[in-house]
Amino acid sequence: MSTISNGSNGFDKALSIGRPPNIVKLFPNSRALIVSGKYIDRAMLAKGGAISIAANGRSYFVIRGALAAAQRANSCLIIEIARSEGGANAYCAVNYWNIARQVDALCNEMGITVPVAIHADHYGIKSKDDVAPAKVEIPTLFDAGITSIAIDASHMPDDQNLLANLELNPLIPSWAGLETEIGEIKGKLGLSTVEEALFLIQGLNAHDIFPDWIALNNGTTHGIEASGQGIQVPLTAQIHAALSPYGISGAQHGTSGNNSDRLRDIAAKTRTTKANVATALQMLSWGFEVNDYGNAVLDANGDFIKVPQAGVTEEMWDRMRAYADEAGIKGGNYKKLNLPFENHLLGQPAEVKARMAKRVEDFVYTLLTKVFNAEDTAQIAIEKILETGSHDPGAKVGRIEDPADWTPEQISAKAAAIESDKGPEGDFDD
Repeated sequence: MSTISNGSNGFDKALSIGRPPNIVKLFPNSRALIVSGKYIDRAMLAKGGAISIAANGRSYFVIRGALAAAQRANSCLIIEIARSEGGANAYCAVNYWNIARQVDALCNEMGITVPVAIHADHYGIKSKDDVAPAKVEIPTLFDAGITSIAIDASHMPDDQNLLANLELNPLIPSWAGLETEIGEIKGKLGLSTVEEALFLIQGLNAHDIFPDWIALNNGTTHGIEASGQGIQVPLTAQIHAALSPYGISGAQHGTSGNNSDRLRDIAAKTRTTKANVATALQMLSWGFEVNDYGNAVLDANGDFIKVPQAGVTEEMWDRMRAYADEAGIKGGNYKKLNLPFENHLLGQPAEVKARMAKRVEDFVYTLLTKVFNAEDTAQIAIEKILETGSHDPGAKVGRIEDPADWTPEQISAKAAAIESDKGPEGDFDD
């Protein structure tokens, strides 16, 4: 492993040309190599069979630990927050508007030299009524330092999903990483199909929109779940193969609940270059016992197991548990403790905060190097920046589809002919 250092391996040149204009404006004197999500995808594709972790930065400790792991592995990294986690109705103190500032500050403090993208995950559009306010809000995310976004209109019928993507795309800078989604993440219910995926990507392509990633419902779930069915690797590979002419990579959601062997398969056998990791990192930072699946281990009473002298102090854990009991918070909804307790956690002794971040670091490092094959992709991304000579590597493909075949009326007609099972109605937010 050859960790990039300041002034070597093209870092200074990449820093001068590779940061997007919003990052340059926000942080003119920064030494943090915050880049478009496109470069992270390109680096993983260039290495082959490699996936970047997209660490959901639900807290300062998760962000710090993930950055330390990426530097140690000499790997590219994505730090993200979802709309449910960090939007207007956030349950985390880290949000769409401060996440880039936290990442930039920590990169400078810690001497992080690997390329990092800041991703607005699951920007949810659940109905037509959400489109107008999104047109106001999305530009503010880029003003605040976001360099990549996932427009998630998968809650709506296929035609409305595509039309919402088309309507919102002018608000997204052309240089930014772009993710789109079909099928809500519902586990074994409502699995995505090749036909649905082609419909969305072909319709976008016809309108000169070339996403970097597509997220599928490929059998996994968000949050704390038993492994069960888990990621369906053959289904994922089949859909990615059908989409190959359009140059799109896969974004894997809900990695918690899938063991390392299955995650290695998703890296080796599909075109996935981005994997979201959220709940496991939260639980690790707090000091819970976590298994290879990224799930918190529960005792005989179904309660979390706090590892002594790991994560938060025992006194803090007692306070967090009492708060949860009083509020009726259980299981996966322990995520709702992030917002009310962030400042309490920051007020713990330095050695406690350090061990919280260290648990995240060690877990992420293992995923990057032993599971996702992402080691040394940082230098690949820097070389891509130097080759391009710009903060924007451009699209991986050009237009293939005829826009005349993808008018709003034709979109609705094509969608009506798709046979699919969307699964049950419900709230499947992360």
